[in-house]
Amino acid sequence: MSSVRPPSILSNRSEQTLNVLEYEFLAEKAAALGRAGDRVGEALGKLAAHQGDGDERRVLLKAAADAVYAYFIQRELCGLRKHDDAIRDYGIPREVLVRLGAA
Repeated sequence: MSSVRPPSILSNRSEQTLNVLEYEFLAEKAAALGRAGDRVGEALGKLAAHQGDGDERRVLLKAAADAVYAYFIQRELCGLRKHDDAIRDYGIPREVLVRLGAA
């Protein structure tokens, strides 16, 4: 069985170095969550602005579902397991959630 060890450049460093590295990881997770949220807002905005049915709407619906799925995954990576607040805050429509198997 193998264990996970810090890179060798960190092996002689203090606990403070690891705390800085952990901080950087957390900051990147938060930034990635923000970017994923921006993509959700953009995709949902395009879907809401579209008038009518047809192939273009199906493409926009798929893009919205893909963006929401990626956002949910990023939320889970950040330790946020429940998505009810995100669904409410972004106003994620049922037709998008159905594509994710969440409704």
